[in-house]
Amino acid sequence: MFKKRFYITIFFLFILDTYTKQLALQFLAQGISRDFLPFIDLYLTYNSGVAFGFLDLGEKSVSNILTFVGFLITLYLFKLIKDESDYRKQFSLSFICGGAIGNIADRFMDGYVTDFLHLKINDFSFFVFNIADASITIGAILLIYFEFFKKDHLNHEAN
Repeated sequence: MFKKRFYITIFFLFILDTYTKQLALQFLAQGISRDFLPFIDLYLTYNSGVAFGFLDLGEKSVSNILTFVGFLITLYLFKLIKDESDYRKQFSLSFICGGAIGNIADRFMDGYVTDFLHLKINDFSFFVFNIADASITIGAILLIYFEFFKKDHLNHEAN
Protein backbone atom coordinates (compact mmCIF):
# COMPACT_ATOMS: atom_id res chain seq x y z
CA MET A 1 0.00 0.00 0.00
CA PHE A 2 1.26 3.48 -0.89
CA LYS A 3 1.15 5.18 2.47
CA LYS A 4 1.07 8.88 3.20
CA ARG A 5 4.65 8.86 4.54
CA PHE A 6 6.00 8.10 1.06
CA TYR A 7 4.13 11.09 -0.39
CA ILE A 8 5.56 13.20 2.43
CA THR A 9 9.11 11.95 1.71
CA ILE A 10 8.73 12.70 -2.00
CA PHE A 11 7.23 16.13 -1.31
CA PHE A 12 9.91 17.01 1.28
CA LEU A 13 12.75 16.07 -1.08
CA PHE A 14 11.16 18.04 -3.91
CA ILE A 15 10.75 21.14 -1.72
CA LEU A 16 14.29 20.83 -0.31
CA ASP A 17 15.72 20.51 -3.82
CA THR A 18 13.72 23.45 -5.16
CA TYR A 19 14.61 25.65 -2.17
CA THR A 20 18.34 24.90 -2.35
CA LYS A 21 18.39 25.53 -6.10
CA GLN A 22 16.74 28.92 -5.50
CA LEU A 23 19.32 29.73 -2.83
CA ALA A 24 22.10 28.78 -5.24
CA LEU A 25 20.63 30.99 -7.96
CA GLN A 26 20.28 33.88 -5.51
CA PHE A 27 23.68 33.73 -3.82
CA LEU A 28 26.11 32.11 -6.26
CA ALA A 29 27.64 33.46 -9.45
CA GLN A 30 27.90 31.01 -12.33
CA GLY A 31 31.35 29.45 -12.70
CA ILE A 32 32.77 30.86 -9.44
CA SER A 33 33.82 28.26 -6.85
CA ARG A 34 33.25 28.91 -3.14
CA ASP A 35 34.47 26.72 -0.26
CA PHE A 36 31.67 24.92 1.56
CA LEU A 37 32.69 21.55 3.04
CA PRO A 38 36.04 19.71 2.91
CA PHE A 39 35.15 17.79 -0.27
CA ILE A 40 32.31 19.92 -1.59
CA ASP A 41 32.50 23.44 -2.99
CA LEU A 42 29.60 25.59 -4.11
CA TYR A 43 29.78 26.02 -7.88
CA LEU A 44 26.75 27.14 -9.89
CA THR A 45 26.34 25.55 -13.29
CA TYR A 46 23.50 24.48 -15.57
CA ASN A 47 23.09 20.99 -17.04
CA SER A 48 20.88 20.45 -20.07
CA GLY A 49 21.98 16.81 -20.34
CA VAL A 50 21.55 13.86 -18.00
CA ALA A 51 23.60 12.88 -14.96
CA PHE A 52 27.07 14.39 -14.69
CA GLY A 53 26.60 16.44 -17.87
CA PHE A 54 26.26 13.43 -20.17
CA LEU A 55 24.41 14.44 -23.37
CA ASP A 56 24.72 18.12 -22.39
CA LEU A 57 24.51 19.38 -25.96
CA GLY A 58 22.73 22.61 -25.07
CA GLU A 59 19.86 21.76 -27.41
CA LYS A 60 16.26 22.40 -26.37
CA SER A 61 15.00 19.30 -28.21
CA VAL A 62 17.30 17.01 -26.16
CA SER A 63 16.13 18.69 -22.96
CA ASN A 64 12.48 18.26 -23.97
CA ILE A 65 13.01 14.57 -24.69
CA LEU A 66 14.79 14.11 -21.35
CA THR A 67 11.93 15.87 -19.55
CA PHE A 68 9.38 13.57 -21.18
CA VAL A 69 11.41 10.42 -20.47
CA GLY A 70 11.95 11.56 -16.88
CA PHE A 71 8.22 12.07 -16.48
CA LEU A 72 7.51 8.54 -17.74
CA ILE A 73 10.15 7.10 -15.41
CA THR A 74 8.63 8.97 -12.48
CA LEU A 75 5.18 7.54 -13.25
CA TYR A 76 6.75 4.08 -13.32
CA LEU A 77 8.47 4.78 -9.97
CA PHE A 78 5.09 5.63 -8.42
CA LYS A 79 3.77 2.30 -9.70
CA LEU A 80 6.79 0.47 -8.25
CA ILE A 81 6.29 2.16 -4.88
CA LYS A 82 2.61 1.25 -4.90
CA ASP A 83 3.24 -2.39 -5.88
CA GLU A 84 6.23 -2.95 -3.56
CA SER A 85 5.46 -4.69 -0.28
CA ASP A 86 8.83 -4.06 1.40
CA TYR A 87 8.73 -0.78 3.33
CA ARG A 88 12.49 -0.30 2.95
CA LYS A 89 12.29 -0.56 -0.83
CA GLN A 90 9.29 1.79 -0.91
CA PHE A 91 11.32 4.30 1.10
CA SER A 92 14.30 3.94 -1.26
CA LEU A 93 12.08 4.37 -4.32
CA SER A 94 10.53 7.45 -2.69
CA PHE A 95 13.99 9.04 -2.52
CA ILE A 96 14.55 8.30 -6.21
CA CYS A 97 11.10 9.62 -7.09
CA GLY A 98 11.48 12.82 -5.04
CA GLY A 99 14.82 13.57 -6.68
CA ALA A 100 13.48 12.79 -10.13
CA ILE A 101 10.54 15.15 -9.67
CA GLY A 102 12.90 17.90 -8.50
CA ASN A 103 15.06 17.65 -11.60
CA ILE A 104 12.08 17.24 -13.95
CA ALA A 105 10.42 20.36 -12.54
CA ASP A 106 13.68 22.31 -12.89
CA ARG A 107 14.21 21.12 -16.46
CA PHE A 108 10.57 21.79 -17.35
CA MET A 109 10.75 25.39 -16.07
CA ASP A 110 14.21 26.35 -17.35
CA GLY A 111 15.20 23.80 -20.00
CA TYR A 112 18.11 22.68 -17.81
CA VAL A 113 18.90 21.50 -14.29
CA THR A 114 20.62 23.79 -11.81
CA ASP A 115 23.64 22.12 -10.18
CA PHE A 116 25.65 23.74 -7.41
CA LEU A 117 27.44 21.16 -5.25
CA HIS A 118 30.91 20.42 -6.63
CA LEU A 119 32.48 17.19 -5.36
CA LYS A 120 36.24 17.41 -5.55
CA ILE A 121 39.26 16.04 -3.73
CA ASN A 122 42.37 18.22 -3.85
CA ASP A 123 42.59 19.29 -7.49
CA PHE A 124 40.56 16.38 -8.88
CA SER A 125 37.01 17.35 -9.87
CA PHE A 126 34.45 14.55 -9.82
CA PHE A 127 31.12 16.19 -10.71
CA VAL A 128 28.68 18.97 -9.90
CA PHE A 129 25.28 17.92 -8.59
CA ASN A 130 22.25 19.06 -6.58
CA ILE A 131 19.97 17.77 -3.80
CA ALA A 132 17.79 15.90 -6.33
CA ASP A 133 20.84 14.08 -7.70
CA ALA A 134 21.90 13.23 -4.15
CA SER A 135 18.40 11.92 -3.36
CA ILE A 136 18.37 9.74 -6.46
CA THR A 137 21.84 8.39 -5.63
CA ILE A 138 20.98 7.72 -1.97
CA GLY A 139 17.73 6.00 -3.00
CA ALA A 140 19.54 3.83 -5.55
CA ILE A 141 22.25 2.85 -3.07
CA LEU A 142 19.63 2.00 -0.43
CA LEU A 143 17.59 0.01 -2.94
CA ILE A 144 20.63 -2.02 -3.99
CA TYR A 145 21.63 -2.55 -0.37
CA PHE A 146 18.15 -3.70 0.68
CA GLU A 147 17.88 -5.99 -2.34
CA PHE A 148 21.17 -7.69 -1.49
CA PHE A 149 20.37 -7.78 2.23
CA LYS A 150 16.95 -9.31 1.64
CA LYS A 151 18.33 -11.93 -0.75
CA ASP A 152 21.12 -12.75 1.70
CA HIS A 153 18.56 -12.99 4.50
CA LEU A 154 16.36 -15.35 2.45
CA ASN A 155 19.37 -17.53 1.54
CA HIS A 156 20.25 -17.94 5.23
CA GLU A 157 16.68 -18.94 6.06
CA ALA A 158 16.71 -21.60 3.31
CA ASN A 159 19.87 -23.26 4.72
